[in-house]
Amino acid sequence: MARIAFYAPMKSPLSPVPSGDREMARNLMRMIGAQGDTVELVSEFRSHDKGGNVEVQTRLRAEAEAEIARLCHALPEDCALWVTYHNYYKAPDLIGPAVCAARGLPYVQIESTRATSRLTGPWAGFAQAAHDACDVAQVIFYLTANDLITLDRERFGAQKLVELPPFLPLDQLPPEGSRDGPILTVGMMRQGDKMASYGLIAQTLQYLDGDWNLEIAGDGPARPEIERLMAPFGSRVRFLGQLDRAALQSAYDRASVFFWPGVNEAFGMVYLEAQAAGLPVVAQDRPGVRDVLLPGPAYPAPEAGAGALAAVLNQLRRDPLLRKRIGALARRRISERHLIDIATGIFWQAAGPLMETRA
Repeated sequence: MARIAFYAPMKSPLSPVPSGDREMARNLMRMIGAQGDTVELVSEFRSHDKGGNVEVQTRLRAEAEAEIARLCHALPEDCALWVTYHNYYKAPDLIGPAVCAARGLPYVQIESTRATSRLTGPWAGFAQAAHDACDVAQVIFYLTANDLITLDRERFGAQKLVELPPFLPLDQLPPEGSRDGPILTVGMMRQGDKMASYGLIAQTLQYLDGDWNLEIAGDGPARPEIERLMAPFGSRVRFLGQLDRAALQSAYDRASVFFWPGVNEAFGMVYLEAQAAGLPVVAQDRPGVRDVLLPGPAYPAPEAGAGALAAVLNQLRRDPLLRKRIGALARRRISERHLIDIATGIFWQAAGPLMETRA
């Protein structure tokens, strides 16, 4: 069994702040170690610069140099591979390439992006650092077709690009839900893209016909504003708050349809969770999102607006047989493409030979 170094420059998997990024990092560590290998979080250094501030970037580079020096000495001698998750222009991997060069370690990345448009402007230096780190990676695992576009266009040398579909940390599907309860939304409550999705949900609810109910799982600093958005619908909208895993699974089990527009989502783990429970999904047809949705059902284009989303919701609400058929197909696709054992196989098929070459 091997010892693997894991690093996430955007956010440590040990961060106390819930997020999709933290959840994915935790899932990746579990996936990589699923066959018994030791996966060690070697650094919690966060290189994230949210605002494009050159002074912040300069400070982070200096801190990164100190972290490089520490790791060159502290990294265990039997470490056989370095894995970096989510290297991009706001949070480049400033330490992995240097440590791997000093220690002679193979270096791979998961969910990296190349943003050539950011090579000028306030993040120019960090964007270049992210590009440089990508160049060092012998394998880059990409999660969506949208990420592949620039990774392939700027592929460095003999670098391998390997699809790693987003996955659930499960080796089998959960029990199938009833599909006869309320509409369900699951999303963090914060400003920006999440708030845009909630705004679109509120607009969509105005077009729903007949009797309906919506449950919303999630919490965050924007909750008061979201509650105001939903206030016109009274008791038909129920806020569940932040749920633990068991309570969230219960919400999926009793729902009829999962509704999350997905404004600027990278892909969205909630879509996988909903489909694993057998729920049909109502979302907009967006890059990244479409990579984790069952092909075939209608996903309205963003420019079609709230009316188009409502039309799909109304159709699904009226037709239990359609919900059952779509839900069954979604569960099958999750079982064939988006479970942890599948991801583990893909990862080690590409990363294993790098360790053998080093040995």
